[in-house]
Amino acid sequence: MFFLIKCIFKCIIRIIIAMQIDDLFNILHNSIESQNNGRKISLKDMADSLGISMRTYQDWKLGRANPQAAAIVMKMLGRLDDEEIIRAVRKINRLGGEG
Repeated sequence: MFFLIKCIFKCIIRIIIAMQIDDLFNILHNSIESQNNGRKISLKDMADSLGISMRTYQDWKLGRANPQAAAIVMKMLGRLDDEEIIRAVRKINRLGGEG
């Protein structure tokens, strides 16, 4: 079972690296809404939770601006093996107060 999850996770990372950043923001936004039992999250609320302006988040989500840092983060994640990605994400969550 772990092997299957590991393969799926690695495949998802490869897809993320190849996709447009605005697609990534839309997928992640929708995933966070799904995680909250389908409760819609406004652009302003999401931006506030990320510590950025609503306008900046809206520009990223609509593809009007391409946050270079997000693209670099995805490429960096793509270079890690599965276990290290999980460790890194858990550490990020702890530092950000999410876990």
